[in-house]
Amino acid sequence: MAERTLPDSERAEAYLALGDEELEALPEEQFLAEQRNLLLVERSHLEQQAAQLKAEADQLAQTNGPLEVQFDEESGEGGTAAIDRERDLALAASAQAALAEVDDALAKLDHGTYGRCEVCHEPIARARLRALPYARLCVRCKEGGLTRRR
Repeated sequence: MAERTLPDSERAEAYLALGDEELEALPEEQFLAEQRNLLLVERSHLEQQAAQLKAEADQLAQTNGPLEVQFDEESGEGGTAAIDRERDLALAASAQAALAEVDDALAKLDHGTYGRCEVCHEPIARARLRALPYARLCVRCKEGGLTRRR
């Protein structure tokens, strides 16, 4: 497994600012290194987001009890802490799912299979990978171009 370095947010921002021509001109090794950094930055953000949402949900459960209703003094409308907690837990689960996608992409980088469409096995465009570093499908397959019935 390749060594995973610490994510560099400033480097990621500079990379994201490259024009399409500059992106295409990057040597493959540099492109993959920049993609790894993007994935590591995204992974760090997702880990923080998932942990924060889970902590907020746990705090709501401890502070308000399972079904306590809180009323807003100005509007008089009530909302339950349970609903807020469920929302936070759902968002945390979504962040965990995205984290799994990022981990899969990092594993593909480690195994030399990163950037290939899982359906047609053609290379995924660099611009798509830069925009969505954990993309599994090329644009054509994502849109259903190869699997669409006519």
